[in-house]
Amino acid sequence: MKKIFLLLSFIPMISFSQKKEVLKYFISKDSLVGVKNQKEEIIIPAQFKIFSMIENGELVEGETVYFDGFKKDEEREKNAWGYVYDRKGNFLYRPFFYDNGADYFSEGVRRFVKNGKVGFADRNGKVVIESNHDFVTPFNYGYASYCDGCDWEKTSDEHKAIVGGTWGVMNFKGEDAVPVKGKRSEKDIEVGGDYYPFPFTYSEKEKNILRFFEEKHKILSDIYYINYSNKLSENEKKLFFEIVERPKENFPYFQVNTYDSGMVNSESSRFNFIISEDGKNVYALDYGAEKIPFDKWLKKEIKGAVEYQKEHPDNPNKLSK
Repeated sequence: MKKIFLLLSFIPMISFSQKKEVLKYFISKDSLVGVKNQKEEIIIPAQFKIFSMIENGELVEGETVYFDGFKKDEEREKNAWGYVYDRKGNFLYRPFFYDNGADYFSEGVRRFVKNGKVGFADRNGKVVIESNHDFVTPFNYGYASYCDGCDWEKTSDEHKAIVGGTWGVMNFKGEDAVPVKGKRSEKDIEVGGDYYPFPFTYSEKEKNILRFFEEKHKILSDIYYINYSNKLSENEKKLFFEIVERPKENFPYFQVNTYDSGMVNSESSRFNFIISEDGKNVYALDYGAEKIPFDKWLKKEIKGAVEYQKEHPDNPNKLSK
């Protein structure tokens, strides 16, 4: 029986949009939450019992409006948490429930639930993959695993696991991915024991963006692996840089994620970056939240790595001089 364990994490949502109409949350007399505009016109009626700490008049951040809870007296939908609306007050979707709240964004999309099935929506609330499966993992390195006929099982350590069902792998178009047959390329990706074709394609402009990070691979890998407890060879200290999101409405950037040699990326990692649409300005997303100019971020990371090495002189993976 196939089983997938779900690790607990929290990834903050980030707003990169430009000028937006000012919206604010308001709290009704019976402690329900809605949204008004700057003219005090109601955009979304107060109907939500929320669990986050929102104050009356607090500004709405981001490209969409998120309510962290449920409508009053509603029957809760399995695997769904909260509601997402556009900034005009139109309902968009209900996020997939993960850990203690809404699913995080991974490679530019997050999971949502509709009629008990799971799909994917982008940061603007647009559905990019329809809800067709009972469960889908977040995207990682261009692929996501899905199952039908599976269900949740509580484990001894209080986590949950998905068990049973029929499993498959989808690409970023939501299509069934076909494993590589015969001779494999060194760039093929392992997912669930099978290998799949390298999922990314790039224009010349995008290749130039990635060269920026490849040229800094040595120092970035030294920082990334400095606190690993096992001694690693230079080949094992390999990082991969991929463009996982391209400029769109409310997001005028390329996003580059960093993956380790196991093709694993947690988007709370400090090794994720955004690059302006013209390719000239590079920023680090420090712990997934704050946008920092790359040079400033790198100096801070080098300083932190040097201090770590002084405090742990026996660390096996040394910072290059």
